[in-house]
Amino acid sequence: MERAAAYRPRFGATVTDSGIRFAVWSGAAERMWVSIFDDDGKAETDRLELQREGQGVFALSVPDLGEGARYGLRADGAYAPDDGLWFDPDKLLVDPYALRIDRPYRYDARLIEPRGHGGDTAGLMSKAVAVTLPIVPHAAPVFRPGRLIYEVPVRAFTMRHPGVPSRMRGTIRALAEPVIIEHLQKLGVSAVELMPVTATMDERHLPRLGLTNAWGYNPVSFMALDPRLAPGGMADLRETTAALHAAGIGVILDLVFNHTAESDEFGPTLSLRGLDNRAYYREAVADPGRYANDTGTGNTLACDHPVARELVLDSLRHFIVHAGVDGFRFDLAPVLGRVDGVFSADAPLLQSMRQDPVIGDRVLIAEPWDIGHNGYRLGGFPKEFLEWNDRYRDDVRRFWRGDRGMIGALATRLAGSSDTFGGGAQTRTVNFIAAHDGMTVADLVRYERKHNEANGEHNHDGHNENFSWNNGVEGESGDPEIAAERDRDIRALLATLFASRGTIMLTAGDEFGRTQHGNNNAYAQDNELTWLDWTERDVALEDFVAALGRLRREVPALAELVFLRGAAIDGSQVPDIEWLTETGRRMGDANWHEPDRHRLTMLLSNGDVEGGRVAVMFNGARRDVHFALPARSTFYWHPAMDGAHPGGGRFAVPARSVSFAIERPLADSQGDQP
Repeated sequence: MERAAAYRPRFGATVTDSGIRFAVWSGAAERMWVSIFDDDGKAETDRLELQREGQGVFALSVPDLGEGARYGLRADGAYAPDDGLWFDPDKLLVDPYALRIDRPYRYDARLIEPRGHGGDTAGLMSKAVAVTLPIVPHAAPVFRPGRLIYEVPVRAFTMRHPGVPSRMRGTIRALAEPVIIEHLQKLGVSAVELMPVTATMDERHLPRLGLTNAWGYNPVSFMALDPRLAPGGMADLRETTAALHAAGIGVILDLVFNHTAESDEFGPTLSLRGLDNRAYYREAVADPGRYANDTGTGNTLACDHPVARELVLDSLRHFIVHAGVDGFRFDLAPVLGRVDGVFSADAPLLQSMRQDPVIGDRVLIAEPWDIGHNGYRLGGFPKEFLEWNDRYRDDVRRFWRGDRGMIGALATRLAGSSDTFGGGAQTRTVNFIAAHDGMTVADLVRYERKHNEANGEHNHDGHNENFSWNNGVEGESGDPEIAAERDRDIRALLATLFASRGTIMLTAGDEFGRTQHGNNNAYAQDNELTWLDWTERDVALEDFVAALGRLRREVPALAELVFLRGAAIDGSQVPDIEWLTETGRRMGDANWHEPDRHRLTMLLSNGDVEGGRVAVMFNGARRDVHFALPARSTFYWHPAMDGAHPGGGRFAVPARSVSFAIERPLADSQGDQP
C-alpha cells in the first residue's frame, strides 16, 4: 500500500464523503466549468464554474454528488486556431483524468465545427463517470524478459471463439475464460500484450467508408477503458489480470501516449485541444499554428511539458495500482523521449518512468521509432527498456525468402542482436516475425504484395516492402505441393523465433495460420478479416508451436539474455556458442561470406542441467541436407523435436526447416542411443 500512496493525482473527479472535488489544469484558459448530467448522461442538470487555485489549476468541490455522477468540462478563452488557441465553451470536453466513460466515443462532423457554429456538443459526447476504485496490492511482475509475449487484439481474439460465452466475446473478460487460459498455457505464454483497451474514436475518414477502427490506436482519454471492451469498467481488467496471474501469465498493456484522436487542425475538439492546445500538443517549428506530426496521425503529444508528463505518469500508475498489470508497451515511443522535438534517452519522462516508486519495477517495452526527425531509435532507449526489433523481423524474413548473403545477419539476430543492443551484458531485444501491423506469418508465404483494397485507400496504405514470398502463386492455392511448401516455411519462421536469444513475441493466431488475405494494414477491419477463426484453425501447426514453447522452457540456453561470447564460461569446458557448417566444422571467414550459404548450425552450451549442449540446425536450402554434429565421448545427440532424423552421427534435416538436437549423457541412454 506504500507504493499505492505515491499515486495521488492532483486532477480528475475525486469522490469524497461530502461530495466530489473536480480539478483540471489549463495554463491558457480564462474560465472553466464542470457540467453535471442526469443518470442517462443526456440532460445537463447543472453547470458550475471552477475556481482558480494558482499555477493553472481550476478546481471546485461540489457537495451532494457521489459515485456514478456523469460530467464533462467546458473551457473559455481566446479562439484563434491559427495561433493554436481553440477555446469554445460550446464544446463539451472529456476530463483527461476520466476513469470511466458512459458510452463509446463516436465521431461526428459537428465536433469539428468552429466556434459559433454547430451548437453545443454535449449530445454528441461521452460523459465521464466519477468512480472510486479499489487498490491492488503491489507485487513483482509475473513476466520476466526472455520469455514469450503473446500479442492480443482483445476484440478480434474471441469474437468467433465457440468456447467463450457469446455475451463475453470480444471483451477483456473473455481472456479469463478457462478455454482461453488453457490455450495460452499450451503455448507457454508468459505474458499477454493487450493491444489498446483505452477508449478510442474512429478516424474521421472511416465512417464514410463504412469502416471502424479495429486496433484502438486512436485514444481520446488515457485512463478510461473502452466500454465495448470493458462493459464493467476497470473491474473487468482487474479481475482478468488476477485470473491470468493465477495461471502464471502476466499482463502488458499497449498504450498510446504519442497522439490523440483530436488529430490535426481539421479534427474534432474532444479534450486536450479544448483545455490547452499549446501545452498538450507540440507545434510545428516552421508554423506555430499547426501541429508537429511525428506520428503520422495529425498531432503529437508534448511529452516534455510538465503537465502532459504528469498525465502520462498518472495513467501508468492508475493501471498498476487499480489493475495490477505487469507492464507497458509504448506505441511510437520516441515521442515520449522528445524534448523540444529532439529525442533523448535521458528525457524527463523516460527518467521518471524508471525512477518512479510505482512504475519503476514494471516491464517497459518501446516501439523505438516514429516518423519525426531522426525518429528511428532502435537500440537507443535506456537499459531498463526492452525494444521491438524490426531488424530481427526483416533479416529473418529475408533469410527464409532465400535472399543472398544473409547467413551472418541470421546469426546476429539469433544471438540477441549485439550490433544493436551490445552496450550491456544482456540483450534488450523483443524478437518477432509478425505483429499486428503488417502481414501475418501465414500471409508472408502466400503473398508477395500487399492487398489492402478493403481499406478503401486504393491499396496505397501500408508498407510496400514486406520481404514476403508466395511459393509460386499469389494468394490461395489448391495445389497440395504449394500448400506443403507454405506449411514448411511457416514452421521454419516460427522455429527460428523460438530459437532466438532474447524476449520473443507471437501475435495471436499466428500459431495456427491466421490469414488476413494479404492485408498488411488491417486497422480498420473490425470484421471476419481480423477476427480469429478458431473452428478452422490449423491444429497441427498449433501443436508444433506448443512443442516449440515447451522446448524453449526446458532448454535454458534458448531463453537466456546474456550475450554470447564464443568462450567457455562458469567452469564449463565448452564454448557458450559455436557456429558450424553442415559438415560440423566451425564457420570460417570464407563461409560467412558465401552469398549462397543457407545452412548453419548454432551450437549452444547449457542445453540441459546435465551439461549437454543444444544444436539448432537451419536448412534454408531447397533440398534435404545431412548435418553432422561434433561428438563427445560421454554424450550422444538426440532429436529434440520431430523433424530431423539421426543416423550414423548425422541428422537428415528436411529442406527449408529448422531442427533441434540435445546432447544426453551416455549413461542415460538405456538403449535409445541411435
